[in-house]
Amino acid sequence: MFTERVLGIMATALPNMLLACLKVTIPLTVISFIGGMILALILALVQVANVKGLKQFARFYIWIFRGTPLLVQMFIIFFGLPSLGVYLDGFPAAIIAFSLNLAAYNAEILRSAILAVPTGQMEAGYMIGLNYFQIMARIVMPQAFKTAFPPLFSSLIGLTKDTSMASTITVIEMLSVGKQVAARYYEPFAIYCEAALVYLAICTLLTFLQSHLEKKLEWKQPDEAAADDGKKLAASSAAGK
Repeated sequence: MFTERVLGIMATALPNMLLACLKVTIPLTVISFIGGMILALILALVQVANVKGLKQFARFYIWIFRGTPLLVQMFIIFFGLPSLGVYLDGFPAAIIAFSLNLAAYNAEILRSAILAVPTGQMEAGYMIGLNYFQIMARIVMPQAFKTAFPPLFSSLIGLTKDTSMASTITVIEMLSVGKQVAARYYEPFAIYCEAALVYLAICTLLTFLQSHLEKKLEWKQPDEAAADDGKKLAASSAAGK
């Protein structure tokens, strides 16, 4: 199956696939993730703050983008919008589609993480004279981020794989390069297996990075963190006496 000819084709295809990965796949992933996170944070905060009207819009947005396939959303943006007079190239269309879709999922992750922070933290912030925005920025969000970090990083890994769908709207990313090579040499099995291995290697590196960051930052369970806070408070009270 993997004859000398096939291995030679794979060796020829690999540099081109890696170049497409560096020039298109990785930038597409990073830009889409940043855009999706910004929008997700806005959607989450609007819901937590219970802003009338905007909260309902956020829930509707999340319902739409979580309830429809990403590929369909991509086709609507790239193939559908031109009928309304809006023309986008493949790369920006892919960024918009990935960002909008990712925001719907990450908004729920952030919302759940924020709500997991004990309400006593908010009350304590008000007691020392902080306003709502200061409390969210200095007290609530740092704690919520610790809870949300693992699933948010997992969504980054998922997005890395999902970027392969951008090849359906003319984006010349890594899988698209693999398709061209497979069509030229009539070796789809070997080339697609090679592309899968490259995606696997990238996602494995990201998984190790996630594990390293979690250990380095020493995540604690909410109960453990609360216990530590209680000990610190008791110690400070005893010192004051």
